[in-house]
Amino acid sequence: MYIVPEKEIAGLVTRAQSFDAVEKVFASMSARSAYNFPVIREAIGHEDALFGFKGGFDKTGMALGLKAGGYWPNNLEKNNLINHQSTIFLFDPDTGRVKAMVGGNLLTALRTAAASSVSIKHLAPKGAKVMGMIGAGHQATFQLRAALEQRNFEKVIGWNLHPEALSRLDEVAREFDLPFEAVELDQLGAEADVIITITSSFDPILMDAQVKGGTHIACMGTDTKGKQEVDAALVARATVFTDELAQSITIGECQHAIADDSLSQGDINEIGAVINGDHPGRTSDDEITLFDGTGVGLQDLAVALAVVDLAIEKGIAIEVDF
Repeated sequence: MYIVPEKEIAGLVTRAQSFDAVEKVFASMSARSAYNFPVIREAIGHEDALFGFKGGFDKTGMALGLKAGGYWPNNLEKNNLINHQSTIFLFDPDTGRVKAMVGGNLLTALRTAAASSVSIKHLAPKGAKVMGMIGAGHQATFQLRAALEQRNFEKVIGWNLHPEALSRLDEVAREFDLPFEAVELDQLGAEADVIITITSSFDPILMDAQVKGGTHIACMGTDTKGKQEVDAALVARATVFTDELAQSITIGECQHAIADDSLSQGDINEIGAVINGDHPGRTSDDEITLFDGTGVGLQDLAVALAVVDLAIEKGIAIEVDF
């Protein structure tokens, strides 16, 4: 088997490669040639941590495996580590033998950002000018960089529970020669053409009444039962798309609108159907579209498989007899 250490990932995969891998996986899922296994995600009763497994099989890309990991909220304060920790394991679909073990921390950030940027490419207003960010944690910078490549944005605005962290978004905006403004949620909802939420909230942050006009919202933080970033009424008002329907209604942003019967399972569309041309996606400039990005195991596997191939090609992968 091959081992690709976390420290090598940054030099092996780009945002463009991550985007391409994730877009292909979503298309494969919608075509029913790839599927995700049921997610296991549990509070372990120690360090307020969540731990679990995501896996699946993509017959088109021949990716089989799982990601093991979770969220340790105290890492930055106690250990100077990022809060999300994970490792990806790949297996040979023909024999079942383990193929590779890959550091999953950076890959998780890249694939999550790729998912939201795929949704922006296919669903955001073509003339989008103002990019709005809710959340300014570690993953927010990855989200913003990937998003800014999808439209000709002229300005970035952002809100965070702890405003001092917004300097991270300001720095990314400067990389793209764009102005950044810290705003309140009413202004963000009224001005932003595209909004990404990337928090760990268990209570709605962005409310229905705050969002005006044609907007695309990518909800990227809700991946566990009970989490919530936007008002359920806003989800119900939007045309909703997701990466994986089963996860959307159980652990994704749609879980709350489903629970109060303001949204039905039949109202939720697959982003892969838009990619494959089976769904028109956005149909008007004043429409609100919402992408419920729950994070599927196949995203991790697709990007990890590309990384392993590159690592072997460049002689970086460590081969061990397992």
